[in-house]
Amino acid sequence: MPREKGRKFIAQNRRARHDYHIDDTYEAGIVLTGTEVKSLRAGRASLVDGFAHIKRGEVWLENVHIPEYAHGTWTNHAARRPRKLLLHREEIAKLVAKTRETGRTLVPLSLYFSEGKAKVELALARGKRQYDKRQDIAAREAQRDMERALRRRR
Repeated sequence: MPREKGRKFIAQNRRARHDYHIDDTYEAGIVLTGTEVKSLRAGRASLVDGFAHIKRGEVWLENVHIPEYAHGTWTNHAARRPRKLLLHREEIAKLVAKTRETGRTLVPLSLYFSEGKAKVELALARGKRQYDKRQDIAAREAQRDMERALRRRR
């Protein structure tokens, strides 16, 4: 069976880029059960309320919703169970140091298959204030207005 090349996206957390300043991103593997993989291959997952935390030197992904596999039996998984993330020890040590700083958190940005293996893009992020969000929206609208004006001039 040939392996897949490239990335096949399953779910993205668009809200994270709106609510947080993204400082750095990491790619991590996920420890999954068989029915979770089948459910992900069907393209079903939600990262909306997801977050990650470090407990006893391990990174855990919490509140990510992977629905039960439709054709599963008694071996089906719990939809919102904690899932262990696979990172190098040095990366975990960096994350421990950076998350101890005030206002920093780990947020999942996307869930995808890379060469047949389930991965999560994890972001080290700082929460945005309300005025930051308003500034981003104003800048986006100004850019959109400029592009409209340029299109009308042509």
